[in-house]
Amino acid sequence: MTKKDRYEIGEVPPIGQVPKEMWAQVIRAERFGEPKRAFQVERIAVPPIKPDEVLVYVMAAGVNFNNVWAALGSPVNVIAARQKSKYDSSDFHIGGSDASGIVYAAGAGVKNVKVGDHVVIHCGVWDPDCYAERNGDDPMYDPSFKIWGYETNWGSFAQFAKVQGHQCMPKAKHLTWEEAAAPTLVGATAFRMLMGWPPHTIRKGDVVLIWGASGGLGCMAIQIVKAEGGIPVGVVGDDRKIDFCVKLGAKGIINRKKYLHWGMMPHWKDTDSYNKWAAECRAFGKAIWDIVGERKSPRLVFEHPGEDTIPTSVFVCDTGGMVVICAGTTGYNAVADLRYLWMRQKRLQGSHFANDEQSYAFNQLVLDGKIDPCLAKTYRFEEIPECHQAMQENRAPEGKMVALVGAPKPGMKDI
Repeated sequence: MTKKDRYEIGEVPPIGQVPKEMWAQVIRAERFGEPKRAFQVERIAVPPIKPDEVLVYVMAAGVNFNNVWAALGSPVNVIAARQKSKYDSSDFHIGGSDASGIVYAAGAGVKNVKVGDHVVIHCGVWDPDCYAERNGDDPMYDPSFKIWGYETNWGSFAQFAKVQGHQCMPKAKHLTWEEAAAPTLVGATAFRMLMGWPPHTIRKGDVVLIWGASGGLGCMAIQIVKAEGGIPVGVVGDDRKIDFCVKLGAKGIINRKKYLHWGMMPHWKDTDSYNKWAAECRAFGKAIWDIVGERKSPRLVFEHPGEDTIPTSVFVCDTGGMVVICAGTTGYNAVADLRYLWMRQKRLQGSHFANDEQSYAFNQLVLDGKIDPCLAKTYRFEEIPECHQAMQENRAPEGKMVALVGAPKPGMKDI
């Protein structure tokens, strides 16, 4: 077959045959703003790879909030940041931090995958010769660590994605391409939060409080807690989301809108306001006990709202327990009553994505059929801007949005 310079979306090239050009959803600085306008389809040269890198033909790409930020150019202009650090001189951004696909080219130094392998990709990128790697430390702590498809270019919103070899993990054969592209970023993030901070890892019978239980992170956390023998208790803002969470394995769900104490904790010297706040916290804590069926507080609190909820999370966390947080979706100024932190010897732990070991451990749960990818809806390649617009406007469906890229049609498990 004659090699073509470019293939159309859904037209799969012969395995290992890499064209000169590809179609991509591209963000440029002059278009920063609403995602529906910031993303545009462009013809881009397929990037070359280094010895430790892999070129993956993208079958499907998961949608995450990080590329809403990329489209807005805020809080960081990712294009300018890469140029300033001399990491990548490209004047455009191809996002996408979740993918399923097929290896089409592999550098000479790549040992874990070969051309033709079906893979999913985790989004952790770091310098393979970094200080942390040389010293056997967690590369997540190294200054070279970046999130692929957000802090780096060449993500999954294109026919070909450029990744480091270690990012490629086996695709579960029982999942379609779009299902396989859904869970990795949120799932690996949740796995590190719940299993990456010993001794505060899930033990059999541990109560785990999960904020945003119906969202991308929350629906993975419920399933991980269940798989590890814990008792997941979720928090949502709408009773319509309760059945979704219970079907995933939640012991029970609390609707946070039944309580009125959210936001920064009142100053402890303001006795009346503080006492009203504390009473609401106790009522919230009792709701957890009622679900569990005994006076057993959460040993782990799975946090990401931040400003509105941290005071309550620290309050209700069990003595000797841990509040672990990976984001601040309601704000970054977290206030807590430190008496409950030090007197009850609780831990407040930050967490960010996952290393190889944790990403592969989560993927093994997927391979073993213990994780529902929670695919909400499958979109077309040209609908990627609208997916991000819906996410920005809080119109996203429960679970994970995924767009087909190279897969000719939905429902395919192979090619």
